[in-house]
Amino acid sequence: MTIPFRGHETWYQVTGDLQADRAPLVVLHGGPGAGHDYCLPMRSLAEDGRAVVLYDQLGCGNSTHLPDADPGFWTVELWVEELANLVAALGIERRFHLLGQSWGGMLAAEYAVAHPDGLLSLSICDSPASNELWRSAAARLRGELPPDVQETLARHEAAGTLDSEEYLAAVRVYEQRHVCRLDPMPPELAATYAQMAADPTVYHTTNGPHEFSATGTFRDWTIVDRLPAITAPTLVIAGAYDEAAPEVWTPFVERIPGARSHVFPHSSHLPHLEEPEAFQAVVGAFLRTHD
Repeated sequence: MTIPFRGHETWYQVTGDLQADRAPLVVLHGGPGAGHDYCLPMRSLAEDGRAVVLYDQLGCGNSTHLPDADPGFWTVELWVEELANLVAALGIERRFHLLGQSWGGMLAAEYAVAHPDGLLSLSICDSPASNELWRSAAARLRGELPPDVQETLARHEAAGTLDSEEYLAAVRVYEQRHVCRLDPMPPELAATYAQMAADPTVYHTTNGPHEFSATGTFRDWTIVDRLPAITAPTLVIAGAYDEAAPEVWTPFVERIPGARSHVFPHSSHLPHLEEPEAFQAVVGAFLRTHD
């Protein structure tokens, strides 16, 4: 299914009944530009009798792709407006939960500041409160990699050979520590990587060329000073080995009134894939508390 937005199309999928007694949950994927595929297991949160809405943000997945758009087209405000358009079109804007993973948590926080009415709860998963904090944490984690891996990363970044197999193998060492510790990679995550590789426009423009860069047009993004404006009950979660290290998400807990946190001990950046039963239990209980 698709919904018109600014002359383009936003693709979405609903699991469950939007009219159920329990309030629906809208899931925001990461990236920007990662697409919904790796979030598919979150549909299990519909098992307690609520609808779960997944969608592809403009520029990726099954939504309209715009590879020739001016870099300035891709703004936080664009995707906040798209989300507002989606929940209004689905008729749930007065009563719904919002969950964002990685970049999706950043977007969810932005939405909570801009559109507090109707938002029953906010779940921020594996997300930074600013890209400066993200870069600092990434530099620290890179510094803990084996010396030969660090050297390979630095050498290829200096040469601009980021598509070389040697560089990609070094990136995978980082990702296996701090993005997803499962081996083999879950098929849903593989599908996300594949669609990002097919059209990296959004990711490369806003984030940069690799997972630990945050050097794109969103380089200076921060919501730290605006967090006290969030009024929705907030859950902040992360993995113990997450590239979203504690220093990047602590401002959410310290500055959003009443926010609480949970760390999954065996996960990195994707607890919903790495510890799915525990993730469902923790997030499901939080949602039920605030229905």
